[in-house]
Amino acid sequence: MKLHATVFGEGKPFLILHGFLGMGDNWKSIAKKISEKGYQMHLLDQRNHGRSPHSDEFNYELLVTDVLEYCTDRNLSDIILLGHSMGGKTAMLFAATYPATINKLVIADIGPKYYPLHHQDILDGLDSLDFEVLKTRAATDDALSQYIKEVGVRLFLMKNVYWKQKEQLGLRIHLEALIKNSSEIGVELSKKFIFNGNTLFLKGSKSNYILKEDESRILLQFPNAKIEEITNAGHWLHAENPTEFLMRVFDFLKI
Repeated sequence: MKLHATVFGEGKPFLILHGFLGMGDNWKSIAKKISEKGYQMHLLDQRNHGRSPHSDEFNYELLVTDVLEYCTDRNLSDIILLGHSMGGKTAMLFAATYPATINKLVIADIGPKYYPLHHQDILDGLDSLDFEVLKTRAATDDALSQYIKEVGVRLFLMKNVYWKQKEQLGLRIHLEALIKNSSEIGVELSKKFIFNGNTLFLKGSKSNYILKEDESRILLQFPNAKIEEITNAGHWLHAENPTEFLMRVFDFLKI
């Protein structure tokens, strides 16, 4: 599958994989700062997200294959790979499967363990949107608010709403496929997958995605990993504390 990506900057290839229901553009402000240090940034839209193609099939093995095809088509090697949440699971599996491709790996607020499904309200809210009735972004946000109270979460989700044509809104994501395959999002990374390269795990101090008891499992599969905490940040650590997030990444890259 030919993934859509926003590419800018010059230097060593640095790929970023977004989380569930996100898109590469969510990372633009962070990526601009990284590009200034001599990196060519590739903000990928994973399948069924953003501007990338839609498919009824959706699992981490396919997401990894998509990233490999992207790198092969562009002759990218020795890459820095950063993944957040769902993108972090993709990045972990990619690194363990194709270790020779990776120079350094950064995983943002996700571990290799199994995570129970916890996006049901969001999926129900998105599935409830009827764009034959909803003709403005404001009306769409109001409809979502019946399911999702947090303004920040709705702002994030509203990035998926776009004008398909004049006076006709739609969703960029392939919602039907994501609902059908939603159980794939939380699957664990099998313990047979091990990556021995340099790895940085960043966890939000207010997030419960990486707990203290998860760290031994992480180090089992990523023996050369460092696990560091971003203060005053939850799961969206790069958006909630971008200064510290970038500082940790730059330190890891030895800039």
